[in-house]
Amino acid sequence: MKAIWSLFTQTVTVALAGYFVIVTLRPEWLHAGPQGLVPPPPQTTRVTDLSTAAQIAAPAVVAINTRTLGAQTPNDEWLRFFFGHSAPERSKDGLGSGVIVDSDRGLILTNHHVVTDADQMIVTLADGRQASAALLGDDPETDLAVIQIKLPRLQSIELGDSALLKVGEPVLAIGNPYGVGLTVTAGIVSALGRTELGINTFENFIQTDAAINPGNSGGALVNAAGQLIGINTAIFSESGGSMGIGFAIPTSLAWQVTTEIVKSGSVVRGWLGIEPQSLTPELAEALGSNTDQGVVVAAVIRPGPAASAGIQPGDVILSMNGQPVQRVAQLLSLVAQSKPGQKVELEVQRQKATQKLFVDIARRPAVARPTGR
Repeated sequence: MKAIWSLFTQTVTVALAGYFVIVTLRPEWLHAGPQGLVPPPPQTTRVTDLSTAAQIAAPAVVAINTRTLGAQTPNDEWLRFFFGHSAPERSKDGLGSGVIVDSDRGLILTNHHVVTDADQMIVTLADGRQASAALLGDDPETDLAVIQIKLPRLQSIELGDSALLKVGEPVLAIGNPYGVGLTVTAGIVSALGRTELGINTFENFIQTDAAINPGNSGGALVNAAGQLIGINTAIFSESGGSMGIGFAIPTSLAWQVTTEIVKSGSVVRGWLGIEPQSLTPELAEALGSNTDQGVVVAAVIRPGPAASAGIQPGDVILSMNGQPVQRVAQLLSLVAQSKPGQKVELEVQRQKATQKLFVDIARRPAVARPTGR
């Protein structure tokens, strides 16, 4: 009996020792998948060599040259006076950049202001090939557009997750500044979530200090893995050149717009029918409001959904469908994401009385934005 007990204890000791070794040195053996295969761990490593990132992303970035025929200039009246109907036709040339996002269908994402009103669009690839492009659709309120070319052997860019960006992260801006050709500049993410800059209606910009100049518009902002995380759109400048403050539309917004444009040629958004304004302490006092958060209804468009629901100028919108509203950009985004025909609940303060109003969301009318930025 003692011999059997001794054998049992030795066996248990050896088994426990073996288990300890496996847990310490080869824990993955205990979690093998089907047929003994171990699922690969999540990929957390990223390219840190920016030159490698540039080589990965650059072939998907294109130059876009546009021509608008019949462009008006201050001298046109004089030309017609001297030449009559035989006055030479004038044209306006523009340049910008774009990013190939679908190589099979030749889809290129760029800025609305790069291609708006263009009668001709010539796309030049990184390898020197050229092709005429056609406009599939655009969205002036986010300043995005999708154009299409028909060429073989295109290389599309890999999409990154702009929601994972961090301030201080290295980025590259790739585009065609001043028409000199494909150019790469480096910088960092300076800030995230920039809104109310007066550039677009719907704003959620990535701010970067990577040099962005005229002609870079529509080009790629990529992370250190060479993935697209933004579309370069605008700069803050007193000289016309880069001053280290550039703005890019994050892929989270750009891809949503691209998908809708490819599907239906336009973007459908909800519309409330008001002109919103930020609530300041001075404005709250003037309105007799006792709240320090919310969005003021500066004007009500008639006819419109808000007018039909009884919303009045001076009302302060506190929440929408139970979600607190603190900024104009937030309210615009919530309304835009609502489907036309959907009924939403607004909590509104009128002077110091709070009430709930129900509004039937309408389709947002098409808005043409100024061009030539």
